Order: sequence, then structure tokens, then C-alpha cells
Amino acid sequence: MAPAAPEAYPRPTLVIADRNAVVRAGLFDFLSRDGRYAVAAAVERGTELLDCCQQHRSIIAVTGWTLPDMSACDLMATAKRRQLSLRTVIYASEDSPDILRQAVRAGAWGFVSRNDDPAMLLDTLASVSRGRMCLPYIDIERIATDPIDLLTKRERELLGALAQGWTNLQIGARFGISGNTVKYHLKNLYDKLGVKNRAMAVALYMSSPGAANHPHPIALPIDEDEERA
Repeated sequence: MAPAAPEAYPRPTLVIADRNAVVRAGLFDFLSRDGRYAVAAAVERGTELLDCCQQHRSIIAVTGWTLPDMSACDLMATAKRRQLSLRTVIYASEDSPDILRQAVRAGAWGFVSRNDDPAMLLDTLASVSRGRMCLPYIDIERIATDPIDLLTKRERELLGALAQGWTNLQIGARFGISGNTVKYHLKNLYDKLGVKNRAMAVALYMSSPGAANHPHPIALPIDEDEERA
């Protein structure tokens, strides 16, 4: 029996990165059985994935949105800074428009929700391995536009107060509104930004390209009662 002919082209190298051991094992088995890819490793941390990039000429990474030591955005930024040949496909349970916008801005080649059919991941990897980006539909204007710029001046001041760590009591005192009204305005602000809570709003604010130019509220003295609110 004649030996099998060598492959005309080497299979693309994949590395899986996810904080969940079950997800890592499942993806490793699923993608290995597909046969089109050389699955080099399934790792937990972003630093481990970056180490793999040093060992291989080019890698396609299938990674969760958040890893124990860094976010997917941090991972892509580090790979770019180190000039590593890494094409990142986000495989995430978080699939809000804002998450997708952040992924595209950070340089993701693909984005697949874990709620999608697994075949979608294979289709995305096939496109990315051929040098084509594969992303869900998203309004291009939302990618190009800083969401903070869509806020009113008062809303940007309110967001700036959150970024400075102000309590609801301090915000109410600064703007002359009650605590319930503060909560009402915060909910509207979160809805407008597409986030769920204060931490996510502040993270979005800090990652905004023009954050330094956004208006900040005038600092208030902090007393012990306000600090506990």
C-alpha cells in the first residue's frame, strides 16, 4: 500500500483558551475531531496562550471573553504590542452589542456566541483560516462611534462621577436630586450605554478613546456618612 501523500498545505494551528475546564476539554475534542486544524493546546490563562504564540509561527486562538488573568481585549492588545501572529476568535457567552463592538475594536477576527449552533464556530474558523474576518452583523456606525459621545453633557458628568467613585449620596448632593432620582438616572444611563451595572459603565468610560476630554463633575468633600452610602 502506497504511503499517504503529504498535505499540500499544513493545517492551521489552533489554541483554545478558556477559564472553564469543561469548555476547554469539549472544544479540544470537538475541534480535533473536525480534522482541519492542528489543535496545539487548551489553556486556562492568557499568558499561556501568548507563550504558545512564541512557539508557533501563526496561531488562531479560540478564546473566552474573560480569562483569569486578562480579558480578550487585553490579550489582543498584548499580542499586537509583541507583534505576534495571532488571529483571535471570541467564543463567548456574552453576546451583547457592546461586547461585540469592543471585540471588533480590539481586533477580533471572529465572534461566536455559545448560544449558536456549534457549526457556526467551524464556519467562522474556516473563514478566519483563509484570512477572512467572520463577524455577526453589527451597525458599522456603532463601531466607529464612541458611545460616550452619544450622551448628553449631564449624562457624561454623571458617568464621570461614577468613574471617580462617587456614592449615590454624593451624586445626589452634587446635582440636587434625591437618591431615588439618582437610581432612575443611572438605570437610564446603563440602558443607553448597553451595560448592566456601575462597574461595566465605568469600564466602558475608561476604555473610551476620548475619556480624557469628557467633562468631570466638580469634586465634593467626602464625609464619613456619605462614604458609607
